[in-house]
Amino acid sequence: MKLNWPNLLTWTRILLIPVFVGIFYLPDTWLTLPTKDLSAACVFLLAAVTDWLDGYLARSLNQTSAFGAFLDPVADKLMVMAALIVLVALARVDVLIAVIIIGREITISALREWMAKIGKSRSVAVSFIGKLKTTFQMIAIVLLLHWDPLFGRIPIQLLGEILVYLAALLTLVSMAIYLKRAMPLLGDQDDAEQP
Repeated sequence: MKLNWPNLLTWTRILLIPVFVGIFYLPDTWLTLPTKDLSAACVFLLAAVTDWLDGYLARSLNQTSAFGAFLDPVADKLMVMAALIVLVALARVDVLIAVIIIGREITISALREWMAKIGKSRSVAVSFIGKLKTTFQMIAIVLLLHWDPLFGRIPIQLLGEILVYLAALLTLVSMAIYLKRAMPLLGDQDDAEQP
């Protein structure tokens, strides 16, 4: 494993997960709930920025690697799953929404692994809808972690709820697209394995 700037940022993102989750376990005498919300939202936002930055640096510095390509999506999924579990525990995200998003991540990860195994990984490359889903999802999580009205006036929790529902809808759409692309290839592979 080569430790370069992109990989270091990815590891940082993984290390930030217990930080933003742990904030909610601090005693209320240390931090009030609004302070916990703001702190967790800032840590998650920092982690989300490292997600964009590590990809940008990997491309611009020509420091892409097989390990980085493996670790980056794992870090993303861990970060999102941890945040959704926290938000469900805080009753800010419906369990069904969390199950849809987490279930999709597991399904697509397994599909990508299978497609890579048969040499067809380009068939399930990230689509525009997948990128849009991720953008909505990240913004929604930051807003739902923050929760309180911004500047005491702007109801960001409502915007967060709308975005997380849109992210769940795009999650289902993108999963259907990936599965549709992969089905003929999976069928061909089954035929090739017949004796």
